[in-house]
Amino acid sequence: MKTLQQLLDNKKHKTVISIAPHRPVFDALVVLAEYKIGALVVLDGDKLVGVFSERDYAREIILKGKSSKTTPISEVMSSNVLTVKPNDTVEQAMNIMSDKHIRHLPVLEGNKVIGMLSIGDLVKETIEYQQTLIKQLESYITG
Repeated sequence: MKTLQQLLDNKKHKTVISIAPHRPVFDALVVLAEYKIGALVVLDGDKLVGVFSERDYAREIILKGKSSKTTPISEVMSSNVLTVKPNDTVEQAMNIMSDKHIRHLPVLEGNKVIGMLSIGDLVKETIEYQQTLIKQLESYITG
Protein backbone atom coordinates (compact mmCIF):
# COMPACT_ATOMS: atom_id res chain seq x y z
CA MET A 1 0.00 0.00 0.00
CA LYS A 2 1.18 3.54 -0.76
CA THR A 3 2.59 6.01 1.71
CA LEU A 4 0.80 9.27 2.37
CA GLN A 5 3.68 11.12 0.69
CA GLN A 6 2.96 9.20 -2.51
CA LEU A 7 -0.69 10.21 -2.26
CA LEU A 8 0.24 13.86 -1.73
CA ASP A 9 2.60 13.74 -4.71
CA ASN A 10 -0.31 12.68 -6.93
CA LYS A 11 -2.82 15.29 -5.70
CA LYS A 12 -3.92 18.07 -8.04
CA HIS A 13 -3.51 20.83 -5.47
CA LYS A 14 0.06 20.67 -4.18
CA THR A 15 -0.18 23.69 -1.90
CA VAL A 16 -1.65 23.51 1.59
CA ILE A 17 -4.79 25.60 1.75
CA SER A 18 -4.97 27.23 5.15
CA ILE A 19 -6.42 30.10 7.11
CA ALA A 20 -5.39 32.08 10.21
CA PRO A 21 -7.30 31.55 13.48
CA HIS A 22 -8.23 35.23 13.89
CA ARG A 23 -10.08 35.38 10.55
CA PRO A 24 -13.89 35.28 10.57
CA VAL A 25 -15.63 32.02 9.77
CA PHE A 26 -17.16 33.64 6.67
CA ASP A 27 -13.67 33.96 5.12
CA ALA A 28 -13.09 30.24 5.65
CA LEU A 29 -16.40 29.43 3.97
CA VAL A 30 -15.37 31.47 0.94
CA VAL A 31 -12.10 29.54 0.69
CA LEU A 32 -13.86 26.18 1.10
CA ALA A 33 -16.29 27.07 -1.70
CA GLU A 34 -13.56 28.45 -3.97
CA TYR A 35 -11.44 25.31 -3.76
CA LYS A 36 -14.41 22.91 -3.45
CA ILE A 37 -13.00 21.31 -0.32
CA GLY A 38 -14.50 20.35 3.04
CA ALA A 39 -11.84 21.49 5.50
CA LEU A 40 -8.93 23.86 6.04
CA VAL A 41 -5.88 23.66 8.24
CA VAL A 42 -5.74 26.58 10.65
CA LEU A 43 -2.22 27.95 10.93
CA ASP A 44 -0.84 30.56 13.28
CA GLY A 45 2.20 31.48 11.25
CA ASP A 46 3.57 28.03 10.36
CA LYS A 47 2.17 26.34 13.47
CA LEU A 48 -0.84 24.04 13.14
CA VAL A 49 -3.43 25.16 15.69
CA GLY A 50 -6.58 23.53 14.34
CA VAL A 51 -8.77 22.30 11.52
CA PHE A 52 -11.94 24.05 10.38
CA SER A 53 -14.51 22.00 8.50
CA GLU A 54 -18.00 22.32 7.10
CA ARG A 55 -19.06 20.16 10.04
CA ASP A 56 -17.65 22.76 12.48
CA TYR A 57 -19.65 25.42 10.68
CA ALA A 58 -22.88 23.46 10.88
CA ARG A 59 -22.47 22.52 14.54
CA GLU A 60 -20.88 25.66 15.96
CA ILE A 61 -22.29 28.50 13.88
CA ILE A 62 -25.63 27.53 12.37
CA LEU A 63 -26.99 25.42 15.23
CA LYS A 64 -25.87 27.93 17.87
CA GLY A 65 -27.12 31.00 16.01
CA LYS A 66 -23.70 32.67 15.75
CA SER A 67 -22.66 35.01 12.97
CA SER A 68 -20.12 33.70 10.47
CA LYS A 69 -19.07 37.28 9.72
CA THR A 70 -18.09 38.13 13.29
CA THR A 71 -17.08 34.80 14.86
CA PRO A 72 -13.35 34.05 14.59
CA ILE A 73 -12.32 30.62 13.39
CA SER A 74 -10.46 30.04 16.67
CA GLU A 75 -13.83 29.88 18.51
CA VAL A 76 -15.25 27.06 16.40
CA MET A 77 -12.33 25.10 14.93
CA SER A 78 -11.33 21.64 16.08
CA SER A 79 -8.18 22.25 18.09
CA ASN A 80 -7.38 18.71 19.23
CA VAL A 81 -6.01 17.76 15.81
CA LEU A 82 -4.81 14.30 14.93
CA THR A 83 -2.03 14.23 12.36
CA VAL A 84 -0.08 11.73 10.29
CA LYS A 85 3.43 11.60 8.85
CA PRO A 86 4.40 11.35 5.17
CA ASN A 87 5.83 7.85 5.61
CA ASP A 88 2.62 6.51 7.21
CA THR A 89 0.53 4.25 4.99
CA VAL A 90 -2.91 4.77 3.56
CA GLU A 91 -4.09 1.89 5.75
CA GLN A 92 -2.77 3.58 8.91
CA ALA A 93 -4.52 6.84 8.03
CA MET A 94 -7.78 5.02 7.21
CA ASN A 95 -7.67 3.31 10.60
CA ILE A 96 -7.22 6.65 12.38
CA MET A 97 -10.08 8.26 10.48
CA SER A 98 -12.36 5.30 11.05
CA ASP A 99 -11.54 4.92 14.76
CA LYS A 100 -11.85 8.64 15.52
CA HIS A 101 -14.75 9.43 13.14
CA ILE A 102 -12.91 12.21 11.32
CA ARG A 103 -12.82 13.09 7.63
CA HIS A 104 -9.59 15.08 7.28
CA LEU A 105 -6.01 14.54 8.41
CA PRO A 106 -3.17 17.02 8.15
CA VAL A 107 0.16 15.49 7.12
CA LEU A 108 3.10 16.85 9.11
CA GLU A 109 6.78 16.59 8.37
CA GLY A 110 8.35 17.56 11.67
CA ASN A 111 6.19 20.50 12.74
CA LYS A 112 5.40 21.68 9.20
CA VAL A 113 2.08 20.92 7.51
CA ILE A 114 2.87 19.52 4.06
CA GLY A 115 -0.62 18.45 3.06
CA MET A 116 -4.15 17.53 3.99
CA LEU A 117 -5.84 14.26 3.11
CA SER A 118 -9.55 13.55 3.13
CA ILE A 119 -11.33 10.27 3.63
CA GLY A 120 -12.20 10.50 -0.09
CA ASP A 121 -8.51 10.57 -1.02
CA LEU A 122 -7.89 7.45 1.02
CA VAL A 123 -10.95 5.57 -0.21
CA LYS A 124 -10.05 6.31 -3.83
CA GLU A 125 -6.52 4.96 -3.31
CA THR A 126 -7.81 1.88 -1.48
CA ILE A 127 -10.20 1.06 -4.33
CA GLU A 128 -7.42 1.46 -6.92
CA TYR A 129 -5.12 -0.75 -4.85
CA GLN A 130 -7.77 -3.46 -4.51
CA GLN A 131 -8.55 -3.36 -8.25
CA THR A 132 -4.86 -3.85 -9.01
CA LEU A 133 -4.69 -6.81 -6.63
CA ILE A 134 -7.78 -8.39 -8.24
CA LYS A 135 -6.25 -8.05 -11.71
CA GLN A 136 -2.99 -9.62 -10.50
CA LEU A 137 -4.85 -12.53 -8.91
CA GLU A 138 -6.98 -13.07 -12.01
CA SER A 139 -3.84 -13.06 -14.14
CA TYR A 140 -2.17 -15.56 -11.82
CA ILE A 141 -5.19 -17.88 -11.82
CA THR A 142 -5.69 -17.83 -15.58
CA GLY A 143 -1.95 -18.20 -16.18
